[in-house]
Amino acid sequence: MAKINGFRNILINLGIILFFIVLSYAYLSPLLEGKVLRMDDIEHHKGMSKELVDYREKTGEEAVWTNSMFGGMPGYMISVVYPGNLGRYVAKPIRKIFSTASFLILYLIGFYVLLLSLKVNRWLSVAGAIAFAFSSYFLIILGAGHMSKANAIAWLAPVIAGVLLAFRGKPVAGTLLFAAAFSLELLSGHLQITYYGFLMIALLGLVELIFAIREKMLPAFFKSLLFLLAGAVIAIGMNFSRLYTSWEYSKETIRGPSELTSNSENKTSGLDKDYVVQWSYGIDETLTLLIPNFKGGGSLINPGVDSESFRALQSQGVQNPRQTIQAVSMYHGDQPGTSGPVYVGAIVIFLFVLGLFVLKGRIKWWLVSATVISIVLSWGGNIMWLTSFLLDYLPFYNKFRAPSMTLVIAELTIPLLGIIGLNDILAGKVDKKIWLNGLKWSFVITGGVSLLFAVMPGISGSFTNATDAMRFPEWLMDSVIADRKSMFRADAFRSFLFIALAAGALYLWQAKKIKTVPLVAVVGVLILVDLWAVDKRYLNNDNFVPSRQAENPFPITPVDQAILQDKDLYYRVLPLQNPFQDARTSYYHKDIGGYHAAKLRRYQELIGHHIQPEMQRMVAGLQAGSSIDSVFGQLPVINMLNARYIIFDLKQAPIRNPHPLGNAWFVSDFKMVGNADDEIKAMESFNPEQTAIVDQRFMQHVQGVTVAKDAAGSIELTEYQPNYLKYNYSAATEQFTVFSDIYYDKGWNAYIDGKPVSHFRVNYVLRALVVPAGNHTIEFKFEPKSYYTGNKVSYASSFLLLLAILGYAGVQVRKRKALLKDNGEDE
Repeated sequence: MAKINGFRNILINLGIILFFIVLSYAYLSPLLEGKVLRMDDIEHHKGMSKELVDYREKTGEEAVWTNSMFGGMPGYMISVVYPGNLGRYVAKPIRKIFSTASFLILYLIGFYVLLLSLKVNRWLSVAGAIAFAFSSYFLIILGAGHMSKANAIAWLAPVIAGVLLAFRGKPVAGTLLFAAAFSLELLSGHLQITYYGFLMIALLGLVELIFAIREKMLPAFFKSLLFLLAGAVIAIGMNFSRLYTSWEYSKETIRGPSELTSNSENKTSGLDKDYVVQWSYGIDETLTLLIPNFKGGGSLINPGVDSESFRALQSQGVQNPRQTIQAVSMYHGDQPGTSGPVYVGAIVIFLFVLGLFVLKGRIKWWLVSATVISIVLSWGGNIMWLTSFLLDYLPFYNKFRAPSMTLVIAELTIPLLGIIGLNDILAGKVDKKIWLNGLKWSFVITGGVSLLFAVMPGISGSFTNATDAMRFPEWLMDSVIADRKSMFRADAFRSFLFIALAAGALYLWQAKKIKTVPLVAVVGVLILVDLWAVDKRYLNNDNFVPSRQAENPFPITPVDQAILQDKDLYYRVLPLQNPFQDARTSYYHKDIGGYHAAKLRRYQELIGHHIQPEMQRMVAGLQAGSSIDSVFGQLPVINMLNARYIIFDLKQAPIRNPHPLGNAWFVSDFKMVGNADDEIKAMESFNPEQTAIVDQRFMQHVQGVTVAKDAAGSIELTEYQPNYLKYNYSAATEQFTVFSDIYYDKGWNAYIDGKPVSHFRVNYVLRALVVPAGNHTIEFKFEPKSYYTGNKVSYASSFLLLLAILGYAGVQVRKRKALLKDNGEDE
């Protein structure tokens, strides 16, 4: 009988997984037609990773460094394969088989596993998985192409499940689940989501500790904790190469401290405070959790042709009002812009409030505290006194931007608490009087708030934000407000209706008018209908394109063709259109700009202090009719970065810079400065062709050097790979040589005639060498020990986890055989 029941459970779970797959493809149905999502971030990723991918396909090796963005940067957070983590042989096939649907499938399965680990009814767990997976933000990020974020979110629930199992008397099984899920969580490569998961686990551990003290169960608590720490060590070990390289690199990026002392009150040991809080959720905007259009939805949502705004445009005689109406944004929240609201579902919020009335014990206090912290942290710049304190004192908090993202915690805890509470009610664990009282008040609170807003929308605010005056003329503003109010009222009534239906179904169940399984089905379907409809506002069939269109998101243009006629090994290109937020140029060329959230801090500072001002001077000079020679002769930083071509129009030939300094050159002088402030200031008026600016910390490299530029000498790049540069050098005397490549001492090594030599930094970001007289071969090789050593640790950790899982499985099989034998059943 035990064998039959076990086989039956396996079949049911496989059936549920099949249902999740079908449901995911039903939502993303264009995938079945061979179409793919058009995703901005994926397009950017293809641009930024092109050089790394091409090198991998050509050689079968990892370059680990790319010169296609920001003059050059490590590829750790772009496209680097970390072979030591064997978990990728699990993650990669899932993605390959199910494409974009894999993320939605993993959302569903992960939360289903979490609920089962808490012994929630199987069918209610299916409804809970739907409530979690179809939370609006989780679908919106798919449309935006935030795949590493989606992947990290998908593995959060199994990670939490492992921790809960370990603290519920199954330390070995829980730890193995935790280690496996946590290794895949880290493999996703989105450390911000992982950090928020760690905050949830830390809160859970604190609550467990408090209850262990109260219940005198400290030995069991510490046993589970030690097991989990061992699991964490294994998971971290499996990802050691990725984590080690990222940690090493992060200290040099905009997520590390700046050496500049200006604007110190805005600086932290990580990101600048104003940069961190740009995307902060409005305090009142939090009500989008209950009413999706509380702040007008997404920035690209417009009122349409059947609106007051459209009629106002027509009455003013605006030409082509159908096109103009598309620029009328319904969003009026505090963020600079948004793809859509964080909506967890009206019914889910209703169940969460109901859970507050019926649940008791540690699980309630953990989930409530995590939810509150998640919401408060999301306010970011709107409670700057708290955010500033946390940025200064909470470890690693200042490494991440966009406080609104902390709502991913609430998107997990809210449905989790609601479903657990409903499960206790259906299982008869809650006194009828208590849960009926909770039903009444949860309906009054959530349904009443929704209905109140539907009847009196004006109490929610002015339906405007700080940017409206700049976007809309005064004659249009009243119509825009009217449309926003109408949209809000409709959604508020919509939320009330769903809450009323769910509350009514629960009331009928207690009156024995409906049985438990049909009730669960009704609640599950209502949750799905609610969330599905809102999700389709932001991720629908219009987001899909034919696969051939997505394969190359950057069709070659006349300007690309013209530049690619230049067959020199290595030079750089500077686009004037959105140069530092677009990876299009990086797809074809070595770009001075690019698109990445973790660029080198020194390069970012160079952009702000010199590259952008020089670009402005360039444009002003060209518009004024000045000669190209005179304009480009006054751009020292752009010239030292070897910017040979300027793109100003994709359909026209590029501007060729007559003054780039090339791959390397000799200087006749150097200037010693005391610190970063002096170094970046000295570059306001210097000629990089003649002078190098050296920070005093590199004094030992130039002591005793007599700089005498050999006009007859030469240095020529003869071989180029992303991670390898080779030069032929010839000079009659020792030469102070500057290279137009980015200095990064955590992996770049210099060699003269095959022997390692020390190089140093000049001109804030470039490399330099003092090369002896004669004929020499100079090589630069990118050989980061953090990557290669880290992979060895990752391999060892992966095999350790694999052996632990196989060992545990073997023990369980033997136990099962012994149990069957004791019960008189055949194996």
